[in-house]
Amino acid sequence: MRFGSLPTVGVDALTSDDFLLDVREIDEWEAGHAEGALHIPMSEFVARYGELTEAAPEDGKVYVLCRVGGRSAQVAQYLIQQGLDAVNVDGGMQAWEAAGRPVSDGKGGAGTVI
Repeated sequence: MRFGSLPTVGVDALTSDDFLLDVREIDEWEAGHAEGALHIPMSEFVARYGELTEAAPEDGKVYVLCRVGGRSAQVAQYLIQQGLDAVNVDGGMQAWEAAGRPVSDGKGGAGTVI
């Protein structure tokens, strides 16, 4: 059941201090991701939920990313139901890359969004 509308922001609203959660699958993450983001694939999310609660800032927002925004919306909704302050990032990593934000391959090189 959904109450109200899902909090959503565009990538232009994000700062380097924001806590990012990337819920894309491993191959997508390895191709390219936002530096410093926590990676927990949506397919493993419930089992690995504790990793998020350990890493997320106390009383801070969790900005949830996927490729375009569909999977991240589902995870953000789940997090809100768990009592966390979660926000879906509209356009996901495609919008991140299009906005000229850095995409890392995790090995010191430039990544790409697949």
